[in-house]
Amino acid sequence: QVQLVESGGGLVQAGGSLRLSCAASGHTFSTYGMGWFRQAPGKEREFVAAINRSGGNTYYADSVKGRFTISRDNAKNTVYLQMMSLKPEDTAVYYCAAALRPPNYRSYSYYSGGSEYDYWGQGTQVTVSS
Repeated sequence: QVQLVESGGGLVQAGGSLRLSCAASGHTFSTYGMGWFRQAPGKEREFVAAINRSGGNTYYADSVKGRFTISRDNAKNTVYLQMMSLKPEDTAVYYCAAALRPPNYRSYSYYSGGSEYDYWGQGTQVTVSS
């Protein structure tokens, strides 16, 4: 069982920044692929960003590319999402997720597909005011 706990959400003005953190339990965090997803009211969950086990490969949705940065610290069992130049349309509940058996090759389709993830956090609210 893997527990994921997100933190760092809040209310920010458009153009501002936030950094989300996701702390994972367990001793094998460095073997997980990690992703961030978000869900706005009345909308389906969507992929935001993902990172492979070593942190060497990252993936981003077009809507956040150039503004968000995903990173991980395997020594701290934590994955981060640095969000800059925030827009009102970034308002959503943000979830981190862990994939226990990620591939050994680059695959945007794998990491952007929510069904590939085995565990999900409870989410943290991000609200961007205009």
